[in-house]
Amino acid sequence: QVQLVESGGGLVQPGGSLRLSCTASERISNVLSMGWYRQAPGSQLTLVATISNFGRTTLEDSVKGRFTISRDSAKNTVNLQMNSLKLEDTAVYYCYFSVPDNSYWGQGTQVTVSS
Repeated sequence: QVQLVESGGGLVQPGGSLRLSCTASERISNVLSMGWYRQAPGSQLTLVATISNFGRTTLEDSVKGRFTISRDSAKNTVNLQMNSLKLEDTAVYYCYFSVPDNSYWGQGTQVTVSS
């Protein structure tokens, strides 16, 4: 069973930075896209960033200019660089890999932005 292992979450002050990484436990073939969702307390799961197998990226409006998504296909890894973090970025962040007719999900990593 393929597992996605996330790392890099934690506590940071407003204006700070964190880098999230998500690595698959084994090579996944035919990945269509990778990305990150987040869920803040009392809120729905929302899409934050995606990167396609062609390298095309999308970012949710509130993180544009602050977050960057990247991938290392050889290592089956997707990263989320988060700069200029705000209080409202506090959430559990989940990575995913999408393949035809299926998707894999990470267990979630907590990001807390607090002064």
